[in-house]
Amino acid sequence: MTYVEQESSPQTPPSAADPAPLGLAAFALTTFLLSAKNAGWTDGTDAWLGYAFAYGGLVQILAGMWEFRNRNVFGCTAFSSYGGFWLGLGLYVALIAGGATPAQEANDLGWILLAFAIFNTYMMLWATQVNQAILAVFVTLEATEIILFIGQFSTSENTIKIGGYIGVLTAVCAWYASAAGIINGMTGRTFLGVGRPLFKHLTSNPQSR
Repeated sequence: MTYVEQESSPQTPPSAADPAPLGLAAFALTTFLLSAKNAGWTDGTDAWLGYAFAYGGLVQILAGMWEFRNRNVFGCTAFSSYGGFWLGLGLYVALIAGGATPAQEANDLGWILLAFAIFNTYMMLWATQVNQAILAVFVTLEATEIILFIGQFSTSENTIKIGGYIGVLTAVCAWYASAAGIINGMTGRTFLGVGRPLFKHLTSNPQSR
């Protein structure tokens, strides 16, 4: 009788772990690799490309899907979109850029970055409802994308280098937010501060991640 009652009673599935630290780490590392190249710091080829497919792309999309499970609309939109960004950029470089002239490639990249800067603008505004560490990621990313699309459209190497420098800063901000999410989740207390949401009165249930 006891066994039957346990079988027939509804079981609450265990809650999923927070996927945000993983998604942020994947975004940070891939952004760092590409930004280091844009800044002119590397002497190799395209080390970022494989990670655009595997880490920044696939892993971020997985993080976005897990955010759907957690009913985090901001997280699932951000991680899935930027996972798609890295996959799309990787596919463009691997399959299309080789057959384009330098001017055509610069124009293509300029339009890609402009499109994502538009997307990032409203995500940056809504990041004010998450926390200040996440807001820092989107503010620096906004600056990175704007400077890079200006550099691509004008074919200015110096402008692209500046975009690379700010991209490295974006990666550092994302790594910090990732590290904070891991240690704060492990300890159950605020070990690394992330700051409170801004303008809390705008939402009835602001995300705290």
